[in-house]
Amino acid sequence: MGRGGASKDRADGAERKCLATGEVQPTHGLIRFVVGPDAQVVPDILGKLPGRGMWVSADRKALETAVKKGLFSRSAKQPVKVPEDLVSEVEKQLARRVVDLISMQRKAGKAVAGYEKVKGWLQTEEAEVLIQAVDGSGRGKSKLSTPHYGHYIGCLTADELGLAFGRQTVIHGALASGGLTQRVVEEAHRLNGVRENEAGSGQPKG
Repeated sequence: MGRGGASKDRADGAERKCLATGEVQPTHGLIRFVVGPDAQVVPDILGKLPGRGMWVSADRKALETAVKKGLFSRSAKQPVKVPEDLVSEVEKQLARRVVDLISMQRKAGKAVAGYEKVKGWLQTEEAEVLIQAVDGSGRGKSKLSTPHYGHYIGCLTADELGLAFGRQTVIHGALASGGLTQRVVEEAHRLNGVRENEAGSGQPKG
């Protein structure tokens, strides 16, 4: 599938079947993989790599099942090499994707960090998404509530949020509506499914 096809997949609400579960769902809830020139399975987080796509739910157990049971070779109809750290690599690339998207929203003036700024955005209903570090204090995080009809992202670490906001660490963040916010929510949802339970404890809502 070429670049145009990949973009169209997202735009037209295309659905694909998960190799591991057999469930058919929208592509934004799946991870696309392709077979590289060296017959190695490569995650295609952006959905832009050429080649026939193989799809697995953005769920750690589903990914582990696909690796352990050789489902990529079956789907590709040829022997393929699966890196031992494939699931970890998917998680790393998804985290980087979410961080990059939040950073772009920050540069566009649609994201703020810090308890007081986030609290202010929540009070004025400018915030559509509340973001909190998974390793932040539970007591501190409980003082802020998810926007009404909004979303919550709690699968990033304080260090990762720090990268997104150009700081050392960040515990509280918020996104306004519009721009890339919906994409941030979708990608965070995928990351949340792939992360280990401890880091995935903040289920994005909505």
